[in-house]
Amino acid sequence: MSERAFQEEESNKNDMETPGRETRIPLLEGQGVAPDRITVVLVLSAFFAVCGSYVFGNAVSYSSPAESGIMDELGLSLAEYSVFGSILTVGGLLGALCSGKIADLIGRKGAMWVTDVSGIIGWCAIFLSESAWSLDLGRLLLGFGVGLASYVVPVYVAEVTPKNLRGGFVSLCMLAIACGMSMTYIIGSVLNWRILACLGTIPCLLQLVGLFLVPESPRWLAKIGREKDMTAALQRLRGKNADISKETTEIEAYIENLRKVSEYRLFHIFQRKYAQALTVGLGLMVFQQLGGLNAYGFYMSSILERAGASSTAGSITTAIVKLAANIVAVFLMDKFGRRPLLLVSASGACLAGFLIGLAFLLQDYHQSTNAVSALTFIGIVVFTGFFSMGLGGIPWIIMAEIFPINVKGSAGSLVNLVSWVGSSLVAYTFNYFFEWSSAGVFFTFSGICCSAILFIAKMVPETKGRTLEEIEASMTS
Repeated sequence: MSERAFQEEESNKNDMETPGRETRIPLLEGQGVAPDRITVVLVLSAFFAVCGSYVFGNAVSYSSPAESGIMDELGLSLAEYSVFGSILTVGGLLGALCSGKIADLIGRKGAMWVTDVSGIIGWCAIFLSESAWSLDLGRLLLGFGVGLASYVVPVYVAEVTPKNLRGGFVSLCMLAIACGMSMTYIIGSVLNWRILACLGTIPCLLQLVGLFLVPESPRWLAKIGREKDMTAALQRLRGKNADISKETTEIEAYIENLRKVSEYRLFHIFQRKYAQALTVGLGLMVFQQLGGLNAYGFYMSSILERAGASSTAGSITTAIVKLAANIVAVFLMDKFGRRPLLLVSASGACLAGFLIGLAFLLQDYHQSTNAVSALTFIGIVVFTGFFSMGLGGIPWIIMAEIFPINVKGSAGSLVNLVSWVGSSLVAYTFNYFFEWSSAGVFFTFSGICCSAILFIAKMVPETKGRTLEEIEASMTS
């Protein structure tokens, strides 16, 4: 070593060891900003994506405030309007069947554009309707769009956010659904059904335009071999000066391992190594739907009226509680984790079903009307709050996290399909069971939610604070 080099080395040591002097630690190129911070591009990406979740809530709740206006103006019978209300689930089934394939073929953004076009055409068909067939066509197209959005929106948000922020950001999907439902109930109480349908196109248009301004999912870009685009997209999401080298390396290494195996088709997801992920994903969706979600949401007014309670007060109260519960979930998701919220949510839903079942049991024995209406009202509010906090949206978050990217499309389509089948089953059969045994149907919901507690405690992993690659590796090991 030359004398000059030796002197420079000793000088650097003195700089680091002398108290009160600034330690000079060289930075890597591009380093200086934490890669897991919230950036403007990340916020915009999440915002425009969850516009699709808002459309979901808007479409699902539209049939309730629009019922009297449509039936009076178009002269529909109760049977015809029942078809209009339930055909959304048929469209959802169709959208669920091809959601994963569309998202894999044309990308997450491309799939969301499809949902927007379908939604805009559907709302316009409803707005211009003069007969039942055009109403049903519009509702069917809306169902297709929200069936596709229910898969691709949480997947996109999960794939663009850092691991320490993912839970909170993906829970924005739940909050957007709650906002869509609440706003539709409130606005629909004062506006004509045609105007309400026209307003439904606004979030579709907002997302359609906004997606041009944000990047595609880096993980999808890596999967199809566009490494340069993946790096550019990740850099935009994490910030201009963020060090993305570690995250890029993790994604590329994982994708490279996937390329060593052949592309899987639908039946390949039933291999043993995917059994745990598939069991968790399907199980959560089954408990979410069979726990009574659509029964409470679609028929809340008739449940309250049967119990002698005010349907108007119930609608307003549940809209407020739903919104508040989803806001709370956004802040608790990455603090306490997914499993605790799911356990609390299932416990609350179990209690709610028991309270309502007890209320109708008292009604069968001709007990106090005040007690029946109070228990039913409390039960519905409890269900809305607790279900919205966990079981309402966290299954979609976990579904977006646990499946390896090489089977995410096929597995996502299957899980999404099961969810919509369960939704259709409950929506179609509830009225029959409600007429047969008002108390029995809610005790059944309570029992299913009790089973959900055991399933969550035994089978569902905690995914808080872990990268998607870490989660996927642990689930398939």
